[in-house]
Amino acid sequence: MDLGLRGKYALVTGGTHGIGKNVALALAEEGCNIAICSRNLERVKQTVTEIKDKEVEVIGIRADVTSKRDTARVMAKIIDKWKTIHILVNNVGGGGRWGQENIETTDEEVWKEVYDKNVISAIRFINLSLPYMRKQKWGRVVTITSLYGKEIGGRPWFNLAKVAQTVLMKNLSLKTDLVRQGITFNSIAPGCIMIPDTGWDKEQKSDPAGFKKMVAEKFPLGRLGTPEEVASIVVFTCSERASLLNGASIPADGGESKNL
Repeated sequence: MDLGLRGKYALVTGGTHGIGKNVALALAEEGCNIAICSRNLERVKQTVTEIKDKEVEVIGIRADVTSKRDTARVMAKIIDKWKTIHILVNNVGGGGRWGQENIETTDEEVWKEVYDKNVISAIRFINLSLPYMRKQKWGRVVTITSLYGKEIGGRPWFNLAKVAQTVLMKNLSLKTDLVRQGITFNSIAPGCIMIPDTGWDKEQKSDPAGFKKMVAEKFPLGRLGTPEEVASIVVFTCSERASLLNGASIPADGGESKNL
């Protein structure tokens, strides 16, 4: 199936690890030119090398997307080189394990930091991308949320931020001045994904037997998802083939979530 992505220009924020990196590589596999940004310079360099192997153009930028100045700098570099952007994947996020279980012992800065990282950074990139998408009458904005962007659960600051991301995408999907210019807005809501050097990986290594038992009892598929599986859903959502997909919050959780 030709997804119609060859020659398009895409930005994947946080595109050097986990879901973001796999989205960047999967889009590149379809012939999409890729820009990535991340705070980790070594990961930026490594991912740029891997994307180049797909024989597409690539821009790698070290940046902190919670900084308004860095966000503007990322977009300025992209526009300076490519003059436009077709696809924005808001992948930067997280904060699900920040703070304490007891909200009274968690500093209010945690609430702000998680919201800024997930929501405010997405808003800034969207606002900087829309003029180019509108001009070319084509665009895809995809935000990586969470199953907790669709139901109640997890630590409240994370739940709050992820629901806000979902609401943002749904709200924008109803703006006729945008979507009738060929721009769509969708969310991808992963469940628990096994990513090297993150929380689930560390739990598995610290208690293999206990982790195996928990997974067998909690997850319908008897396993966690992979970044590659999430990336496949993102790539389709970004494609020409997904032209009717607008305002959706698509679960990528193997049936883990409880919502309808």
